[in-house]
Amino acid sequence: MPKGTMAIRQTLFAVTALTVIAVVVVAVHAAMSSGERASRAELAGASVSTGARELVVYIGRSESLVGPIIESFGQETGIRVRTKYASTGPLAALVLEEGRRSPADVFYAQDPGGLAVLAERGRLRLLPETILARVGSADRDHAGRWVGITGRMRTLSYSTERVDPADLPESVLELTEERWRGRIGWAPSNASFQAFITAMRLERGEAATEAWLRDMIANGVRTYPRNMPIVQAVADGEIDLGLVNHYYLHRFIVERGESFPVANHVPAGPGRAGDLGGTMLISGAGILDTARNLDAAQRFLEYLLREDVQQRFVRESAEHPLHKELAASHDLPTGVRSTVDLNRLGDLEQTITLLRRVGALR
Repeated sequence: MPKGTMAIRQTLFAVTALTVIAVVVVAVHAAMSSGERASRAELAGASVSTGARELVVYIGRSESLVGPIIESFGQETGIRVRTKYASTGPLAALVLEEGRRSPADVFYAQDPGGLAVLAERGRLRLLPETILARVGSADRDHAGRWVGITGRMRTLSYSTERVDPADLPESVLELTEERWRGRIGWAPSNASFQAFITAMRLERGEAATEAWLRDMIANGVRTYPRNMPIVQAVADGEIDLGLVNHYYLHRFIVERGESFPVANHVPAGPGRAGDLGGTMLISGAGILDTARNLDAAQRFLEYLLREDVQQRFVRESAEHPLHKELAASHDLPTGVRSTVDLNRLGDLEQTITLLRRVGALR
């Protein structure tokens, strides 16, 4: 994981037409680290002059996950890649603030929410069919402005020492029960968690989602800044179960071995019909309308969706490939849901407002 942490800072935006993104920025500006996240001041200094053999990519993913793949792209193509790593919300806000002056060619997001907001604001180009056709229709923008790169499953990481698999919940909705009091961790400032809550709002409604959040807080859920500390807290005995993306456990196992005392559970829901707690989310990318290096940007997206690179994502970070040929033969765990309309997850304003109203976000 990236080294060091920056102090928590609150960035207040004037109330303008950018309210949706501004709220996201305020909500997620916490515990930024030098590799995975950057301060707004650092991001604001991103103005660079680019040449034909250079590409500027704004990345809302962890550098430790995607940095080596981006480095390989540069080595293979001879294109110099300039990157800015931060959480997806602040990066999207930066793109909107920069307007026509943005140096970014590509926006590579952790979740579809940030991409949907930029698409709605007219900041993403239509992608060529040669790129879009590499993934299924459910894994890309309906209008062709962004494309999914890899899939990540929402899951429950649990202690193999303190939790009997037979006692694991069928649904994430069961986590408000008394038996889980003080035993659960979450990361409300995480983009994937916010996408999960947005999906819950869309499926179960505002009132039911608010009730679940309040019941979780009343049941003593513990808050963490990111997913990795949640998995570590499970291993350390701080908590017994955490709401995270599936691949974080893979990283611990690679580093510490198969004896690491944590496992993943995908809640399958009543009748094993699927549950929100096992929702499939995706990382994705789009090309900005102000991209100066269009050819390099298209080559970059084509590279990320190349079969051998998709296999590398599977091998190195245990992510799910979205390339159609590979996805068809790559089995998902039982209970994983892939029916959420990713194009509807851009409604982050109401999600952030809700999380702040119930006290999950400060």
